[in-house]
Amino acid sequence: MHGKRQRHASPWPEHSHPLWLERELWIARERAIALWMHRASTRDWVVRVLDAVSRVGDGWIWFAIIVWLWIAGGPTGTSASVRAVGVGAVNLVLYQIIKRWIARPRPYRTCPGICARARSLDEFSFPSGHTLHSVAFSVILTVYYPMSAIFVWPLTVLIALSRMVLGLHYPSDVIVGALIGGVTAAVSFNLL
Repeated sequence: MHGKRQRHASPWPEHSHPLWLERELWIARERAIALWMHRASTRDWVVRVLDAVSRVGDGWIWFAIIVWLWIAGGPTGTSASVRAVGVGAVNLVLYQIIKRWIARPRPYRTCPGICARARSLDEFSFPSGHTLHSVAFSVILTVYYPMSAIFVWPLTVLIALSRMVLGLHYPSDVIVGALIGGVTAAVSFNLL
């Protein structure tokens, strides 16, 4: 004991420490939710519809809207498209950094009972880029064109759901993607 501090032994064995248990419980809950949502993919029509929705979320719909607003939207459309491009660029950088840093495998790779019911654009799942960009663009479009909410928000929700049902993302991937997209779009308007 001469000058050395004695470490107190933990009352829990190494693998039953409360923080470790919390992490394991979180993973088990998330997998259970992912499996529950993935059950909808046993219906062929659900897979066909959600695969189409997911492909829309690949980005082409948002790019088409941005180009259309820039060409036909006058000053308001130009402002909306410039803001969408800026927010999209920031989100792309954030998305790439986070995705490579976390490097979380997709559910169909690590969760028994889940299979890929659609193609994935890359190897990792966290965060959901489809959801991130869809939420960001939906916020921007809704601020500039409030009536667009009738179209963009149901589409955004379907895109987010499709990513989970098709076995490509866990719920937290989608939630964090939505938060990042919402925050970056709101910050671009100084709403936060």
